[in-house]
Amino acid sequence: MALDLRHFRCFVAVAEELHFHRAAKRLGVAQPALSRTIKNLEQELGVTLLERSKRQVELTEVGKSFLRGCRECLENSNRIIEDAQLAQQGITGTLRIGYTENAMNGRLPGLIKGFKDQAPDIELLLLHSVTSEQLGQLEEGTIDLGFATGNINRPGYASIRIQSERFVCVVYEGHHLASRTNLCLSELVDEPMIQGAKEYWQHYHSHLIALFRNVGFDPKIVQEGLTTSEVQRLVACGIGITVLTETVVESLPPGLVVIPISDVNDRLDTMAVWRSKSNKVSKDQLISFLRQSLSAVADEGGCQCQSNWLQS
Repeated sequence: MALDLRHFRCFVAVAEELHFHRAAKRLGVAQPALSRTIKNLEQELGVTLLERSKRQVELTEVGKSFLRGCRECLENSNRIIEDAQLAQQGITGTLRIGYTENAMNGRLPGLIKGFKDQAPDIELLLLHSVTSEQLGQLEEGTIDLGFATGNINRPGYASIRIQSERFVCVVYEGHHLASRTNLCLSELVDEPMIQGAKEYWQHYHSHLIALFRNVGFDPKIVQEGLTTSEVQRLVACGIGITVLTETVVESLPPGLVVIPISDVNDRLDTMAVWRSKSNKVSKDQLISFLRQSLSAVADEGGCQCQSNWLQS
């Protein structure tokens, strides 16, 4: 006999009522059928769960132990069912989210906090990875949604623009350009440049090189850093200057100056990207939240990531 939850419910009813007739009535079954179920259960387990007499039914010590286990099993099964129903409704669940450094330096923290306030029982696992890694993780299904650099045009994928940043030049104090209120990209032709390592900053690097080539030269890269913070601090060492995006204004280390680039209209986009085929209600909820939040921001003037400093 294969045991299932029905056997546990039958035994719990008899053990709590200590009366087969009352237990059968409680379960809505015939008393003889209930008696056979309990007898078969004992035979299958090879134990005595109940002491029966004409006057009363009593639990054996084994029966008391088995009752505790049955109750725990039934409670767990109810919890599993409830969890599944809540996950189906998008009330609970886990979302694995990839993000780039640019995304985290910009609009992403506020969006994540807003979604957590709206859906506190959905667990968010945030994983830092560069754009190329995120695309692989989405393909493998190890993340549900990514916040990546640049437009992602792939069959089977969908995306939303989260922020759109202008490019700026970052120099160290005392550099001959440090007093400028703006500059042209072509003025950097002979400047030693520090940039993010190409293997990690692939999408940013390809966008930036195209900008330089549009004005007639390749940048003279003398040093690479792994993170934006590292690139900035290498600039602060006086090794060279860099071109980054405007979110750096909000977290600039001491000794650095940010200068707008007047002849570059291109922007660097950060996109929320996911596989079009939906398989999670909680993911759909996050996407809906992003659409609503960004639509509200657009109504107020666009989803660009503009600092007050750059607008002045």
